[in-house]
Amino acid sequence: MAAGGYADLREKLQSPHREKLRPASGAAPYNGRKRKHEAEDAGLSGDEYEHGKYHSDYDDERQGEARRVKQGIRQVRLFTADQCSQIETQIDDVVSRAEKGIYRDHTVDRAPLRNKYFFGEGYTYGSQLEKRGPGQERLYPRGDVDDIPEWVHDLVIKKLVDHRIIPEGFVNSAVINDYQPGGCIVSHVDPIHIFERPIVSVSFFSDSALCFGCKFQFKPIRVSEPVYFLPVRRGSVTVLSDYAADEITHCIRPQDIRERRAVIILRKTRTDAPRLESKSLTGSVLPVHMSSRQLNSDRYQALLKQKRSHRKADPDAAHRPRILEMDKEENRRSVILPKHRRRSDCATENYWRKPHDCGDEEEEGGEGGVAASPVRKVKMRRH
Repeated sequence: MAAGGYADLREKLQSPHREKLRPASGAAPYNGRKRKHEAEDAGLSGDEYEHGKYHSDYDDERQGEARRVKQGIRQVRLFTADQCSQIETQIDDVVSRAEKGIYRDHTVDRAPLRNKYFFGEGYTYGSQLEKRGPGQERLYPRGDVDDIPEWVHDLVIKKLVDHRIIPEGFVNSAVINDYQPGGCIVSHVDPIHIFERPIVSVSFFSDSALCFGCKFQFKPIRVSEPVYFLPVRRGSVTVLSDYAADEITHCIRPQDIRERRAVIILRKTRTDAPRLESKSLTGSVLPVHMSSRQLNSDRYQALLKQKRSHRKADPDAAHRPRILEMDKEENRRSVILPKHRRRSDCATENYWRKPHDCGDEEEEGGEGGVAASPVRKVKMRRH
């Protein structure tokens, strides 16, 4: 006999008592406490929430925001296929020169599936910041990145000036972002305290899209639906200003980069933009005003040398499986947590320490009471 006195599950499903639990036709399924809190946060009664007023207001707000984003965007299909091919050849040459180590250190910034090349002016961002958060970005000291290549002036900037997209002499910073399939750039606003408006970008190699108002989550990477989705064609110029540049984030999603894509971003730095003082690669602050004799001194050159580890290289390290951070965390948890709360020993794909199968084992066993687990026991002190 099944639980509840029913011999067959079909009888339970057809029970008249279940009709009382079903919501009326067309009504949203009841979600208890979550429904109540959402209605209270929106300042609505339960009836107003049930009839869709909350969702209607939310959709109207997003549509209004999308209209404001659209008003701050200007797009022009400016470069022909032949002109794109000519510029793309120059971009390939930049990549080649970077691989040969010709450029200065701060000109090239490499990331998985995306390389960035700064010209004219470069700035710190993301993990490079000493203190995280908006407004902490700083321009590099003058001369830390290479000058804008002549072909950028001749093939790109001049054409934009001729079509009155930007005024002459506007651009003093050019950045080339080179994306591989699946590459992305997370949601951000180009630092307002660093760059003037507008922000101008020109796309090459393939079509893509620019998304506004997305939120990123990682491990695995996930991206929310955008407030506004903007297709970006090869050879097109995109100009961001007003709300689209200052009041909402923009990003490139991984799913929108299906082929290699490069974009040249042209901007002007503010005259009052904060700039790093001259710093060595080791992070020591150096005097701003130094004579050429002082700059060439042995003491100054010693400061510029990168720190090297004194740890000796292990010649067999390359032939052993790597221990991922998740495995290290698993080992730490197995020491601290009681046995009944531990995860399975085979929880990670990098499991290689034990040759035996997964399963519950005794803490001690075998001949001589040898511990079966490789994890070292730690005596915890009460503080």
